Amino acid sequence: MVDPDQADEAVEPLAVDAEDSPEVEPQPPIDAILAVDIGGTKFAAGLVTARGELIARSRVEVERDVGPESHYTSLATLVTDMQQQAVFQGARVRAVGVGAAGPVTRQLETVSPVNIPGWRDFPLRARLQELTGMPVFGDLDAKALALAEGWLGAAQGQSDFCAMTVSTGIGGGIVLDGELLDGESGNAGHIGHIIVEPLGRRCGCGAQGCLEAEASGLAIEQITGRPPSEPTYEIMQRTGTYVGRAAASICNSLDLTLVVVGGAVALGFAATFFHSAQVALDENVQLAYSRGARITPSRLADSGPLIGAGAVGWRGVRRAARGVH
Repeated sequence: MVDPDQADEAVEPLAVDAEDSPEVEPQPPIDAILAVDIGGTKFAAGLVTARGELIARSRVEVERDVGPESHYTSLATLVTDMQQQAVFQGARVRAVGVGAAGPVTRQLETVSPVNIPGWRDFPLRARLQELTGMPVFGDLDAKALALAEGWLGAAQGQSDFCAMTVSTGIGGGIVLDGELLDGESGNAGHIGHIIVEPLGRRCGCGAQGCLEAEASGLAIEQITGRPPSEPTYEIMQRTGTYVGRAAASICNSLDLTLVVVGGAVALGFAATFFHSAQVALDENVQLAYSRGARITPSRLADSGPLIGAGAVGWRGVRRAARGVH
């Protein structure tokens, strides 16, 4: 089972005074993480308690064709508003937790989301620390989702699984032996760049036929001329098939039998997508250890990204308390 501390001890629940008292004692503040999700089309922020409850949330659309400071101003306004919401909710913010589309550097010292061209090597962590005056802990958005799904979602009790986001872009987080994989630069799990269609569409990374170039929300809009919110049945099938094909490669390579999928495109396409993905997965997992692998929707639905960012924050708080970097 994976929790925000990657298989470390569980987050301690809030203390409760059980003694009877004739006087009404003021309630202690609720500890929370100010969670931030950096997606391809939106910024979102929320408050996540130590039990994984999302007690407030807000979002703003990402503007196109603006510079890096305009993006940051939009995000900063959202974060500042959420700090004020924390006061209103009686919450004590312990830290900021961030999940961001990649590529990134460790702890989001810099971010370069493929689908936000205005941010290239943008110093996100330092800017948020300056803005909030609090510690900032960050990771890739799909890795954050993997923490959340292992903590409270569809992968509870599982020590080996993959989590994927199929949205504007496509990302992933991989958990092996209860540990979330980081990789050399912190970018492990970039599943969107598995080749699923040799000589296929050119990807933003420069390669051809990447999963992201064939099945992401941005790719669907480019292919059909319509937003992913208006799909045809064939597009939902096609997208599921490509995701199932990529999932099979992951399961065969890493000895996995569970792939949890979230993201607006996957969850919006619903049963048609997941049926097609499972069919493609079944067709391509023929090894004894991967046969029978399953693909399942995120149990946390559209709350997953913010709960994931909260999980990243709680993990950071606990590691900092132990002197672990």
